[in-house]
Formats: sequence, structure tokens, C-alpha cells
Amino acid sequence: VRLQVQNVEKPLYRGTFHCFQSIIKQESAFGLYKGIGSPMMGLTFINALVFGVQGNTLRALGQDTPLNQFLAGSAAGAIQCIICCPMELAKTRMQLQGTGEYKLKTKNYKNSLDCLVKIYRKEGLRGINRGMVSTFIRETPSFGFYFLTYDCMTRYLGCEAEDSYVIPKLLFSGGMSGIVSWLSTYPMDVIKSRLQADGVGGVTQYNGILDCIRKSYHEEGWKVFTRGLTSTLLRAFPVNAATFATVTVFLMYMRSEENLCECEPGPVIQQPSSL
Repeated sequence: VRLQVQNVEKPLYRGTFHCFQSIIKQESAFGLYKGIGSPMMGLTFINALVFGVQGNTLRALGQDTPLNQFLAGSAAGAIQCIICCPMELAKTRMQLQGTGEYKLKTKNYKNSLDCLVKIYRKEGLRGINRGMVSTFIRETPSFGFYFLTYDCMTRYLGCEAEDSYVIPKLLFSGGMSGIVSWLSTYPMDVIKSRLQADGVGGVTQYNGILDCIRKSYHEEGWKVFTRGLTSTLLRAFPVNAATFATVTVFLMYMRSEENLCECEPGPVIQQPSSL
């Protein structure tokens, strides 16, 4: 976020690692966790919504094809924007608080919840949903590629329950899915961050998505749309590797339990050691 929205004329950070070092030096290690309250509150619901909608949509479509995987993922991405947009708005505002041109003697927001409450009191529902359209444009195709990539990777690697290497394969598949999904729509993430950060210092620069794209490109060229990509990809692989592997293994375990319960009385069936 800081790399995406920093002033090009007076940049605070030269790159990902300089930004990392500067935050620790100026704000201690706790500075790296600014705005963590918002994801902690929202990600549980987002992941539950995403995987639930994707699974049910895929079943409703009938066939497990690459196109249906993409469509089911896109549907999940579109619906979770309801939670994702306000969550990321609070995260962005909290992460920018006390830095650079936004530096103030007193903190505007105590925490993520306080941030959302104050935005709502000042700007209403429209303020809470600032950046909703750009979030929708980013998330819909992104989650389509997310689930499509995971499906293709797991099929290619042959991720079966009895495979002794199933966990590493799931982790790798999930990590690559995260990277592909971010690469597919990353420029829109830059625009979303800039729109949600707009007005923090009391000055509004953009009138909407197209105006933000035009002004950003005019001032900084095409490279502006890759700002912060390195740090995003470094985060994307481990986060999505853990997410997908956890969900997949949990579902495999629960389904095997259900199958055992449905069996008629007889010899005890041992569960696969890999689960």
C-alpha cells in the first residue's frame, strides 16, 4: 500500500526491502502490523464465503470443467467484495496513518473498527464503500484465475489423498494460484489503493477510476501499475499456499469421515496415513 500510493516527486521508499527496513527503523516491528485488525476481522468471513460460493456454484453448473472453475471462482470473488472493500479501506487508512505527507501529530484512528465508524459518520455508506467498483473489477476475474489455476495445478501434479507428497503439492499449487491471480489484475489493485487513500491528507486528487488511471499514467508512466508488485507476490505465495492446502486437507478429512459413517457395520476401515 505504501509503495502504491507514495508521492512520485518525494518518494519515501526506493523499493520493497527499503520500505521494509524504513518501517522497522522508524516505527519498530509493530509498524509492519499496522491495520492488522481489519484483515483479522474480515478474512475469516471472506474465505468462508469464497470457498462456499465457489463450491456451490460449481455444483450448480453441473460439470467440473476449466470454464466452470473460472466462472465459479469469479462468482465467489464478486460476492465477497461486500466484505473485502470496507476491510481493505480500513487497512489502507490505518497503514498510511503517520507516514510521509499523511504524518500527523495525533492519530485519526485508534484501530480498524474506529476507522470504519468515523468514515461512516463523516461520509455515510458511500464512504465505507469507497473503491467498491475497482475492488469488483479486480476481484471478479482474479478469483476466476485463482480457482482455475489451482484446479489445473492439482490435476497436473496428481494430488491424490493416498499420495505421500500430497501436502507439498497442495502448498505449491495454492502458492502458484495466488501469484497468478494477483498478476492477472494487479494494475487495478494499484488504482483501488490510490482511490481508497485519496483524501487522507485532506486533498482529493481523483474523480473516479478512469481519472485515476489517466493521472497516474500521465505522471508516472506505465510502471506505476506495477508499484508494490514484488512485496505482493512475496506475500501471495505463502498466504495462498497455506489457505488452499488447509481448506483442501480439511475437506478431504471431513469427507472421509462422512464416508466412514455411512458404511454398514463391519471391519474398521483405516484412514489414509497422508490425511
